[in-house]
Amino acid sequence: MGTHVIAVINQKGGAGKTTLSMNLAAGLSRRADTVVIDLDPQGSSRQWAAMGSQPFPATIKQISGNWDARTLHRNYRAFKHMVLDCPPSLESHASIQALRACDVALIPVLPSPVDLWASMNLPQEIEEARKVNPNIEAFLVLNQLEPRSALSSAMRDALTDFGMPVLSAGIRRRAAYRNAALAAFSVYQMGGRGTKAVEEMEAIIGEVIAT
Repeated sequence: MGTHVIAVINQKGGAGKTTLSMNLAAGLSRRADTVVIDLDPQGSSRQWAAMGSQPFPATIKQISGNWDARTLHRNYRAFKHMVLDCPPSLESHASIQALRACDVALIPVLPSPVDLWASMNLPQEIEEARKVNPNIEAFLVLNQLEPRSALSSAMRDALTDFGMPVLSAGIRRRAAYRNAALAAFSVYQMGGRGTKAVEEMEAIIGEVIAT
């Protein structure tokens, strides 16, 4: 078995790509060697890992320039899991190649129709990537869910219109995620304060690995 590649992608900034990428990678690293490839020019994943007072559990790398799926798999074949933290652009070389290289694309979206509509080009881009990478699986991941509020009917309609499956596991709005980012840790490194967040990450990993 080769490296299992997960692309965390959305053309909209502020959807939670880096938070999902880093905590997902931390959970995967408990299972096998894991690398995060920071494809965002802002280098958010690298900065996150570099600022921590203890080593981040996954390896963080950054690549730039022209590369393709074959190069990616060849250079990082020592890792069982790879998480691609993509830039907030679908037209960039990095985003296009990430979709061509990944086994699973995860699209974090806020539980708002407006935020989902801002990502409406993604299904077409994924279908385009399937011409090169026909086995790619793609899922929406609802982020910053409020614990006691149901999805609005407008959001449910928007999810239906999007035409892409939604992971059963979502991410609630929790202080643990913000505190982990501020401390440059993962929620797995927060002890009891991160328990509920860890449970959410484990549920996402369980669904993704099952695909």
